[in-house]
Amino acid sequence: MQNRTHHCNELRLSDAGKTVRLSGWMENVREVSASLAFVILRDFYGTTQIVVQSEEMMGVIRELNKESVISVTGVVRERDSKNPKLPTGDIEVVPASIEVLGRCRYNALPFQVNRSKEADESLRLKYRYLDLRNPEVKKNIVMRCQVVSALRQAMTAHDFLEITTPILTASSPEGARDYLVPARKHPGMFYALPQAPQQFKQLLMASGFDRYFQIAPCFRDEDARGDRSPGEFYQLDMEMAFASQDDVFAILEDVLPPIFAKYGKYSKASGAPFRRIPYLEAMERYGSDKPDLRIDLEVRDVTDLIGDCGFGPFEGGEVKAVVVSDMTATRKQIDNLCADVEVVTGSKAFWFKMDEQGEIAGGIAKFVKDRKDALVEALGLKPNTFVGLTCGKRLAAQKTAGVLRRFAAELCPAHIDREKYEFCWIVDFPMYEIGEESGELEFCHNPFSMPNGGLDILEKAAAGEVDPLSITAFQYDLVCNGVELSSGAVRNHDPELMLKAFQLVRLGEEDVKAKFPAMYNAFCYGAPPHAGIAPGVDRMVMLLAGEDSIREVIPFPMNKNAQDLLMGAPGTVEQKQLDELHIAIVRDEE
Repeated sequence: MQNRTHHCNELRLSDAGKTVRLSGWMENVREVSASLAFVILRDFYGTTQIVVQSEEMMGVIRELNKESVISVTGVVRERDSKNPKLPTGDIEVVPASIEVLGRCRYNALPFQVNRSKEADESLRLKYRYLDLRNPEVKKNIVMRCQVVSALRQAMTAHDFLEITTPILTASSPEGARDYLVPARKHPGMFYALPQAPQQFKQLLMASGFDRYFQIAPCFRDEDARGDRSPGEFYQLDMEMAFASQDDVFAILEDVLPPIFAKYGKYSKASGAPFRRIPYLEAMERYGSDKPDLRIDLEVRDVTDLIGDCGFGPFEGGEVKAVVVSDMTATRKQIDNLCADVEVVTGSKAFWFKMDEQGEIAGGIAKFVKDRKDALVEALGLKPNTFVGLTCGKRLAAQKTAGVLRRFAAELCPAHIDREKYEFCWIVDFPMYEIGEESGELEFCHNPFSMPNGGLDILEKAAAGEVDPLSITAFQYDLVCNGVELSSGAVRNHDPELMLKAFQLVRLGEEDVKAKFPAMYNAFCYGAPPHAGIAPGVDRMVMLLAGEDSIREVIPFPMNKNAQDLLMGAPGTVEQKQLDELHIAIVRDEE
């Protein structure tokens, strides 16, 4: 406190007459005359107005650029023109001395600090230390700290132990690209940064720990999205021994609602128990495995109604409909809606509507007019109702309809309640899927999940008695407002069952032992049933803050191309460093 007696959000009218010392950044200067100026001083806590009334003090101020750090010693007095919008709006400080603590050496700033959110994102990331001075930006980071603290307290109150797991570990196939770290003492060999502490937390269960958690850093070399930061992210990682799916649900349904109620932007949130929706039902009704339940629209199957109406794209596939009542959008807005759907999904969306006179019109109306009565009965059509349509193979038609549903709600806000948090569990995920690239059977989610039906269902699948694609697993996602907060599962803790599960994706016993040696061997020594989950901290805070981009809640985020513009990473290194690591850079001839 040597540079201040109070902070810049502390002084009130009751402090009038006191001699104080404030320190902070010189946010703004309004010069009225040669001997009068108003200075806004800002620190972490807020702002205070400084009134310069002498030529001597004016001489100090005039030599400084905005964002210089100063210390002001002076007397508090009541303001003539009060500002009721500021906690310190009743007072001002008249300086007797001004000390320069940190001079800003640039006349021009890359952007105005208190309006930095309006600046180009690349500039904000390059000058992140200036961006973070903006109270609107800083408050998200403060909230993040508070949320993490609250999560720790809640988990500890539920008898979970916070245990840190290694950052340098072995590469393993967990669904995303690893970040590799060369091992200097072992030429040609590499560590990997953990995509998640998955194996370590399961090993803790096998080690006899009952409840584990940590605010875990995870590293994945994957592309950025609005709700996903490239490179690294943090999650509330947890695991429970002798636990079922219901046990995991009960913990999070107790931990999360109070945090959302205290820190969230919206006052309403769904309470426990959260709604549970099987994966197949979610895809059929909402066109997504992370449905935004604030939207009251649902996807309807109309294949039997209009699949054979003579419209070419409908032939040979399934047709899905999203019915939007009281739609007042213009033709241009509807065309833009369909174009946006195609941009996101790569598939076309079609439409027709029932106009004010109750007639089928617009879009593909000529193909379905003769089905009017059936459509009215099945879909409950009324005047001014829009019907968006998607088609193709089932999954493609569902996903396109899901995007159409979301965009339609944005175009017709009466169908979405934005002022609340709506949670749900998506359960019963498929255990296996056909890989888009390989065309062969692959794990759909976590390979360490327990299948519904246990060893018996896997043996039947191996014998050809059961279609592997019909097997579901005790895998679950927690979804809030259309954002996947976390994935989790009841784990496969039986070595025999584990081998059978991997056998279906063409990995034999030796492959499993080679890829997952520690976990396989640990389970052979007896492991308890266990289950866990890992809600994303970054996504959680993004929802609480009401932000659309996850970068707004990360102190020092990378850009969409996985570049740290502030520190200049990734960057080149000296040849000496490469030689020590036995690495040679081989560049493409192009």
